[in-house]
Amino acid sequence: MKTSKFTFEDLKIYQKAIVFIDEMYKVTSTFPQSERFALTLQFQRASTSIALNIAEGSADTDKQFHRFLQIALGSINECVVCVTIARQQEYVSELKEQELRQLLIELSKMITSLKSYLKSKPTSKD
Repeated sequence: MKTSKFTFEDLKIYQKAIVFIDEMYKVTSTFPQSERFALTLQFQRASTSIALNIAEGSADTDKQFHRFLQIALGSINECVVCVTIARQQEYVSELKEQELRQLLIELSKMITSLKSYLKSKPTSKD
């Protein structure tokens, strides 16, 4: 049986965001229980916001997609802060911090490139 698919699921940037979410959930599952409604929840919300904004924006105009991508960049910055806090509190190793930061850098570059592409596309005057 063929799986139904939405077009945004084919976007490499969306797929990379999902990989980051999976990694973040693995990492936050090891955080102390006392962080359940603090850092863990914030990290989960910020990381899922990246993929959610990519998905939502892709179904709109290029101008609106650009706006949603800007929101996704803000969520990436939130994740950077969460990773920094997790490292400072010794919830993650230095190696894991660097791995997460590398994924965030890749996502940030992809989003920035897509934003540039959307801005440079000629707009139709219907």
